[in-house]
This record gives sequence, C-alpha cells and structure tokens, in this order.
Amino acid sequence: MGAALLIAGLSGPAVSQGAGGERTGADRVKDRVLVFSKTAGFRHDSIPEGIAAVRELGAANGFAVDATEDARAFTSRNLARYDAVVFMSTTGDVLDRTQQRAFERYVERGGGYVGVHAAADTEYDWPFYGGLAGAYFHSHPAIQSATVDVEDHAHPATAHLGATWERTDEWYNYRSNPRAQARVLASLDESSYTGGTMNGDHPIAWCQEYEGGRAFYTGGGHTKESYTEPAFLQHLAGGIRWAIGAAQADCRPENGYRSLFDGTAESLAAWKQAGPGTFELNADDGTITSSGGMGMLWYAGTELKSSYSLKLDWRMSGDDNSGVFVGFPASDDPWSAVNNGYEIQIDATDAPDRTTGSVYSFRSADIKKRDHALNPPGEWNTYEIRVEGERLRIWLNGVKINDFTNTDPARSLKDGHIGIQNHGADDEVSFRNVRIKELPTRTSATADSAPGN
Repeated sequence: MGAALLIAGLSGPAVSQGAGGERTGADRVKDRVLVFSKTAGFRHDSIPEGIAAVRELGAANGFAVDATEDARAFTSRNLARYDAVVFMSTTGDVLDRTQQRAFERYVERGGGYVGVHAAADTEYDWPFYGGLAGAYFHSHPAIQSATVDVEDHAHPATAHLGATWERTDEWYNYRSNPRAQARVLASLDESSYTGGTMNGDHPIAWCQEYEGGRAFYTGGGHTKESYTEPAFLQHLAGGIRWAIGAAQADCRPENGYRSLFDGTAESLAAWKQAGPGTFELNADDGTITSSGGMGMLWYAGTELKSSYSLKLDWRMSGDDNSGVFVGFPASDDPWSAVNNGYEIQIDATDAPDRTTGSVYSFRSADIKKRDHALNPPGEWNTYEIRVEGERLRIWLNGVKINDFTNTDPARSLKDGHIGIQNHGADDEVSFRNVRIKELPTRTSATADSAPGN
C-alpha cells in the first residue's frame, strides 16, 4: 500500500511537451527533478544525505524535488513531469524492460539525467544506460584524498573551481574512458593517490548530449561528508542546473586543442596589447578582464592559416561590450583589426548585427537560437569560432548560431591573427581558457556536419 501511495503521489497529470520534450506554457511554472535511489547491489549509507542535499539545492536554485526508490515511477506519463532524473548511487539492475523503455523515451524527448557516484555501478546489461552514464564502474581503492584536475571552467558544475580541486572521496576506476563521446569536465591526477588504474587519463566528471537528452555524471558523492562540502554541492547543483536546461554549456567532446592562454602569466608572453587600455590577469581563477580601451589584446605567436577551431570562455558582468577578432594582419593599431578582419561580437544589447554572436555589422546571429543558448551576465559562456577558408561559423555553448562567408576582396579569413577587445572604461568582460585546433581542409558539405571536437 505504501508503494501504491507513493506512485499515486508522483503520477499526477501528465504535462504537455513541445518538440524535444520541453515543457510548455503554464506547465513550466517550476523545474522539477526526480531523485531515484533504488539499489539492487551495494547500498551506500550516504544516500539519505544525498537526497536531502538535492532537496536543499532545489530550494536554493528554484527547482522542485521528489524522491523515490520505487521503479514503478518510471512510466512515460510520470517521467514527463520531470526535467531531470538524478540516479543517486543506484546499484545493480533497478528497472525492468518496460521501465527502461519508458526512460529511453523520456531521454529521447529531451529529458535530463544526472548520475551520482554508484550510478555507474548500475544496469550493466542495458546498453542505452551505459551510453547515457558514459562509463561503467570497474573498481575502487580505499577512501583517500586526491587531486582533481579541472578541465572545463565554463560548465556550471566546474566554473567555481580553480585549476585543481583537493578533496577526499572513494575514487572509481571505470571500464572505459568516456572522453571520445563526452565532454570531460574534471579528471583525477593518478599520481596524487594510490589505486588509479586508468593509465593517467582518468575522467571523474563529464557531460554529454545523448539521444536527444542531456546527461551529467560525477564520480564524487560516496561519503556522507560530500553532501556538506560547499564546493561539491555547487558542483552537483551545476550539473543538475545544466541537465534541466537552467544553464547552458558546450558538452560536445573536445580533443586535440592546444592552449593559447591557460590562465598563467607565462601563457600571456605571446600576446601583445594594441592601443589603449589593458587586460588584468587574475592568476587565482585564471582569467583576464578588460580594462579601459578602446584597444585589443592579440596573439602574436602564430598567424593562423586557412582552417582552425578557436574556443574560449567569456563572461560579462552586465551590459558590457567586447569581441573576438579573427583574420587580421599583425599590427599595433587595433583599428587594423576592425578594418581588415572580422569581429565576433559580445554585447548584451545592440542592433541584431551588433550584439552577441553577430559578425559585427556584417551578419546577425540566429537570435532565437542565440537567446536559447546564452547564459546571462555573471555566468560563463563558450564560443567556438570555426574558420574554414572564407567561411566563418560560430557556436555558442555548443549551439551553432551564425554562418558567414566572406566575399569582400579586401578581407580574407584564410590567414591572419586573433585578438580580444577591451572596449572601454565602463565595459568589463573576462576571458579564460583560450585554445585552438588546426582543422583539415573539408568540403562545405562535410564541414557543416563535422563535430566541434
């Protein structure tokens, strides 16, 4: 009877969904998360603390939380009520085939998944779940302190962290490495603890778009103490916020990029300031922030040729102005970049062809897609600026928002430098993690479908 009452309490009326499964109209009054904690194997004694922590995070971040261990909650009708399902240290075979299929449909319609710790020790015979979680558990050493290397500083699950994160937990080894199909947010330094078995490339938190939905996994959360640790709670909150669509991030896999600015003074040696103003380095969080202007910090180390993918993370403090320049000749005059190159704009409010995501004064971004992908001032965003011949495309947090081809014989995108603008005394924009990847020459059709990794 208790189980029946629980299901009745969870079922309620189904919500209407739009394309991709998003809730629409009056139904989207508040985001809602289901925490699922059924175990058919080892049971973690931290599960109650984990559930309580998600409830508190929901209260602080504006999403409602239900919790259950009853697999009968996994019906298409009931799951449609939720923006994400958190698998809180589930273990073993917890869903039957009908329930599995309901969850598959939920994800395919845009539902979110958050896996915590032993969620990787779950449903070994269900390939869809294995792909969704990203990797299965293999083994673990004793609980101990380890160094976590933070690889992504724009995702809301890791944006609050420094270059490294020292914490104590039970550190899983996985049967496979998810890096090829997921965006790795953080990895373990196997030299900082004993018992790592992944040959020095040991992801511990990652995200991905999967079969129409969003999937975030963190290997942390074994200990009760994890759920009183502010940095871990913010990490978990960021993963949930991304999974429910309350925050945006680029979760495409990323491999083969080299750093142009990694947050250190040493990495700025190849950059030069053109014109007035400057960028101030904050070595504690690895950012540079515009100050004064109108000038530009440009990368003098390499002139870029033909085809490349440039990625960088940026954050506005309010209604500020900056931009990323590409395809201009070396010069100490910032106006040379304006007159000979192209600027990908960062500006909260302006004309469509002069606001965020536009090729400044030449082509507006797709405003609807841009607005959906954009995080607000105070939060990090990621640009991918892909140049292939005279074609320039722009991704914002993993969403393509602009596609422009140069036809001006006085300009060329086939070679030139890149730079970031410091616009004026009242404009404050921060940047970090500037990286680049040379691309092979592609045909237009192939290039349009190429993944951004």
